[in-house]
Amino acid sequence: MNKRTRFVVLLAVIALCFVFLWPSISWYARTPKELQQLALGSNENIKSYAELKAAEDVRAIKKQDLSAPLADEYAWLKKDVTKRFKALDKKVPAELTLKDVLSVYDSELDFMTVLQTRYRDEIVKAKKYYENSVKLGLDLSGGMNIIVKADLDAALESMSESSEKENDAEFKKEAMANVIENLASRIDKFGLTSPVIRQQGEDRIYIEIPGAAQADAINTLIMGKGVLNFRLVDTEATNAFKAYYAMNPATTFNALGELMDPSIIPADCEVFGEYKKDEYGLDERYDWVVVKKEVALEGQHVKAATIGSDEFTNQIQVHFTLDTEGAEIFGNFTGAHVGENLAIVSDNKVKSNARIQSAITGGAVSLTGAFSYEEADNIKKVLQTAWLNVPLEVESQQVIGASLGEDAINAGKKAIALGLVIILIFMLIYYKASGINAVVAQVLNLFMMFSILSAFNLTLTLSSIAGMILTIGMAVDANVLIFERIKEELRQGKSRPAAIAMGFDNAFWAIMDSNITTFIAAIFLSQLGTGAIQGFAVSLAIGVVSSVFTALFVSRLMFDFDTDVLHAKKVSIGWGIKQ
Repeated sequence: MNKRTRFVVLLAVIALCFVFLWPSISWYARTPKELQQLALGSNENIKSYAELKAAEDVRAIKKQDLSAPLADEYAWLKKDVTKRFKALDKKVPAELTLKDVLSVYDSELDFMTVLQTRYRDEIVKAKKYYENSVKLGLDLSGGMNIIVKADLDAALESMSESSEKENDAEFKKEAMANVIENLASRIDKFGLTSPVIRQQGEDRIYIEIPGAAQADAINTLIMGKGVLNFRLVDTEATNAFKAYYAMNPATTFNALGELMDPSIIPADCEVFGEYKKDEYGLDERYDWVVVKKEVALEGQHVKAATIGSDEFTNQIQVHFTLDTEGAEIFGNFTGAHVGENLAIVSDNKVKSNARIQSAITGGAVSLTGAFSYEEADNIKKVLQTAWLNVPLEVESQQVIGASLGEDAINAGKKAIALGLVIILIFMLIYYKASGINAVVAQVLNLFMMFSILSAFNLTLTLSSIAGMILTIGMAVDANVLIFERIKEELRQGKSRPAAIAMGFDNAFWAIMDSNITTFIAAIFLSQLGTGAIQGFAVSLAIGVVSSVFTALFVSRLMFDFDTDVLHAKKVSIGWGIKQ
């Protein structure tokens, strides 16, 4: 490979590494702290925040003089407004006023949606930067990890009388999956930072929550139980509310999500969002439903839930059974409200809204609708929250304060910087001008390591920083081997080009042998180890690859550049070397 090709390859590698590292640079250096906090929240919280801010903007704009020019803070609207003027075959005013802006939108809700999209896109863009950046582990960012034990035997015993119960193994498997989903939904809806929730073994759940979190609040969420009940839908009030909301989206709810004018719905009713799972498995509101405050049936009466199909139409259905008391209550209620809608409400979210076709007696209930299997499965899981009683116990809990994480970050930075500076000073003093090659190789080595961490969305911990520090020493060792080989060739009276070529050739296999064995050990550690050991092994493996590239490829290119472009005749590579 000639020098020009090698130079192009090096530029391509640097450019690719920069692309990989850009999300980390954008997140840690270019994203304001306030925006970071918003981006770290759940998607549901991001949506709520965007709606709130859009509503505030609409209210503020309506209070202004509509004949006034469009303020600079809304200058970004000009592009969308211009497009809408052209779509309406209207001339765009030379100076846009607030009245001009509002005139091109079909309704206040349409205008509010544009503002909401602006806020959401800004936060989602920052969230994508975070998702594609180097993550900080708990030991650096602070937070807490919890191990929760699920008492599956107790849950199995409580269900021993259910005729619908499957074999014990299947029951436990389904119970654990349901508990994990409920915990994820319960913790994430409070906007906590990207929680990690996974099963460990048969009956334990590992929860990791980066960032500042209150232990008592988290324990309450974990040990708490979702509330599920059945309520009658007020169809007339629902239609009236949706019409009102379409006309007044910015003044319907306040910052706490409460109605600003409670009189728009009957006093005996409440308004909830109707939710379904989006493509990411998160609850997404798509409609509003007004339901009676009076609970028709408590979820505790549900004893089992399954998915089936209609024997005549083959349409997917959700079947659930009630206990004796629940069957009597439900039979009387549905008999009195035939033709009306009944909503399943879980944690103040409407998860199903079905019409009562006839009185449902006997305790066996079937929900029929245009369900996909996924939608039916979600309704089944919602019903299971009421009857799967799995006692949870916090076995261990470790809280790491944000200040401790900051101290760890600063200590890691100092360790890397101090080690790097001392090594580079030594290389410059001992190997003179050739030490510059080692300096450039080391800086590029760190750049590549962080880029690879960012590319694979890996987590940076104290142990991985230790692996990086070890890699710095190994990278210098490769340069020392090369330099010493070159010095041996120079002592034999060879010219600069010949000494450099022979030096790299002779050092090649010594460098490769040592790094290959280290790489193999790192791979085994990363596969067999866990936690801190795995983090150390992964960063070490990455460092081995990048240090070999910088020592053999980049350093050689720099020597050749001095020889062929700068026409250097001698090699400044140490004391007492005569040329």
